[in-house]
Amino acid sequence: MTTDTQVNKIKPLLAFIAFTAIAIWAAMTPPAGPSGAAAKLDSGDTAWMLTASALVLLMTPGLSFFYGGMVRGKNVLSTMLQSFIAMGVVSVLWVVVGFSLAFGDSIGGVIGNPLTFLMMRGVDGDPHATLSPTFPLALFAIFQLKFAIITPALITGSFAERVRFSSYIWFIALFTLLIYCPLAHMTWHPDGLLHKYGVLDFAGGTVVHMSAGLAALVGALVLGPRQDHRQGEQHSPAHIPFVLLGTGMLWFGWFGFNAGSALGANTVAVHAFLTTNTASASAMIAWLLVDGLRGGKATAMGACIGAVVGLVAITPAAGYVSTGSSIFIGAFASVVSNLAVHWKTRAGVDDTLDVFPCHGVGGIIGMILTGVMADKTVNAGGENGLLHGNPTLFVHHMVALVAVAIGVMIGSWLIFKAVDALSPLRVSSEQEAIGLDLSQHGESILDADPVQTAV
Repeated sequence: MTTDTQVNKIKPLLAFIAFTAIAIWAAMTPPAGPSGAAAKLDSGDTAWMLTASALVLLMTPGLSFFYGGMVRGKNVLSTMLQSFIAMGVVSVLWVVVGFSLAFGDSIGGVIGNPLTFLMMRGVDGDPHATLSPTFPLALFAIFQLKFAIITPALITGSFAERVRFSSYIWFIALFTLLIYCPLAHMTWHPDGLLHKYGVLDFAGGTVVHMSAGLAALVGALVLGPRQDHRQGEQHSPAHIPFVLLGTGMLWFGWFGFNAGSALGANTVAVHAFLTTNTASASAMIAWLLVDGLRGGKATAMGACIGAVVGLVAITPAAGYVSTGSSIFIGAFASVVSNLAVHWKTRAGVDDTLDVFPCHGVGGIIGMILTGVMADKTVNAGGENGLLHGNPTLFVHHMVALVAVAIGVMIGSWLIFKAVDALSPLRVSSEQEAIGLDLSQHGESILDADPVQTAV
């Protein structure tokens, strides 16, 4: 037996032993008793948050179709699975320690105490005074889990068609614990550093889209371009109807993403629902118009990408800006992201599915314009932005933007390098040529016999 074969057998065994140990630990952990808090549950809020949580989870399968339709036929299944597997990996991490790191008792405003809700102790059907005052804390944990799931899944589009599946699993686990959870704590926990600084992020423009987009850029640079990309080859999407289906699922699920972030069935949720739909519509139209100015045709791909950029950009602002502002935010972000896609192409960066130009740039634009257009008449719990006489919010957003960008990019680079040292990130040239569906998973949507290639 060769050394490589021995290693390939030992790694799955160690992973199985580790997961079994976690399962046994979970089974042996006794549940916490009732908190004894006075019942203040609101049935309407509870019903809406259950619905919103389901809608947000739907976005991850939607993302898998969105990404899967864009890659070549030999990489469709692997690309889709990279989104799906996040639902498994992040869900378990969240229950064990992730929720504690994100929303546990604050340690310096940077991260939560991992022991606060370890293995979901104390997370039950009672409301929480600050996190979920009108619905169960367990439901709040479920809702926030869906955000944690989709964030690393978004990153996959940047290194699609060349990442080793086992290494990707390591990456999403470390990214969730070391970057997503601290950023969520700093932004959304009442004692979080960015929250107390006054940064407004209604539903994850900073926590989800900026972090994913910036990590995606780092990932594309660390892994390097695909082999045929170096040779200047262009490829056609495998299945554009998948992209349309994925966009529809994302758009639908985004109503839970943004309107659910009002944390109740209330007028702010309704307003966030409206601004979300409006910004996406505006961005879709703007993207097609920009393509037309270049002499291009109105494509299904362009419409889909534009719509998603609008959803990204309105996310931090959805519950803080007027409906009219959402039209501008969607259109402006779409134009800038469209230009960024073309810049990226000329720069030779192989961000396979344009994650940084769309999610990263869209999230950045959304964060900046939230600081410009936020209006307290829309949401008394927010602040006025630059246009409404408060330059302080805009300045705070710009400072936070720079700090978050530096932190996420350095942190992501360290994680990518650590994972690569543990398990090579890139597949071999031969595996890349075969396609990741066959080389990583032994499956294919193409007419070919499955093969088992060492990973």
